[in-house]
Amino acid sequence: MSSTDLLRIIPMFTGLSDADLSALSDALIRRTYKAGSMIFNLGDAGDAMYIVESGDVNIHLPGKQSQRISLKDIARGEYFGELALFDQKPRSASALATTETVLLELKHNTLANYLQNRPLAAMGILRTMSERLRETNEMLSARAAKNVDEEFDKHLSWSERLADKVAELNGSWTFIVLLLTIAVTWCAINVPGVLPKPLDPYPFQFFNLALAILVGLQGPLIVMSQNRQSLKDRARAETDYKVNLKNEVNIETLMREFAELRAEVRGETMVHDDRRGTTADATEG
Repeated sequence: MSSTDLLRIIPMFTGLSDADLSALSDALIRRTYKAGSMIFNLGDAGDAMYIVESGDVNIHLPGKQSQRISLKDIARGEYFGELALFDQKPRSASALATTETVLLELKHNTLANYLQNRPLAAMGILRTMSERLRETNEMLSARAAKNVDEEFDKHLSWSERLADKVAELNGSWTFIVLLLTIAVTWCAINVPGVLPKPLDPYPFQFFNLALAILVGLQGPLIVMSQNRQSLKDRARAETDYKVNLKNEVNIETLMREFAELRAEVRGETMVHDDRRGTTADATEG
């Protein structure tokens, strides 16, 4: 697939003519990265966006390998780093080539020169980015976090499942009614005169022993279930934090893109109108 074809399938450049796409693709710079290579780091100066010609790229917030917060995985035909085209501010995230990757680099100056005399093309890019912002807001309205309960349940042993069932049963009216029914029934059938030879005559020592064993087993099982619930709550809180942080970064990035591009389009349109006015004055003169 040629660089022009790659530009054509990128939403940002939807609606541009073949001639415009061809002119823009001629200015792209091809760069190759080995698997595990950093393309840029959080805080690096940014003046270009990248289009993935082949390979895969992970966008993340840095940290230790086990503590990285992955924001997005970029595949062939997708792009990233576009914010630098409009504000040239430090990178808001890091980019890592997860496989051997070939990227097409589009510089800020290249796009600026391209849009200088093409305000309609700039409006097309602005419209596409507006649609991306709307779609992202709709996506964020749904729950983005993984189901922590399901993740925990996948790895539970039979003993842990038993502990959870015991804790669930002990906290229900079913257990209370069942225990009272057993106690009343046991006492009734062991009252002198009901059976020729009571199984556990008053003071019901066997029944008291059974209750003591039951209480002794219930305690550790309930504590095990509570400890696991604490771990589950902690994992859920950590997941929610990562999701909120990811959403905050994505929304902030999109809003900055939108504001910067809108300001740039407004400026280019004013320059275009001024040139038309100057040309008209010269013609009248």
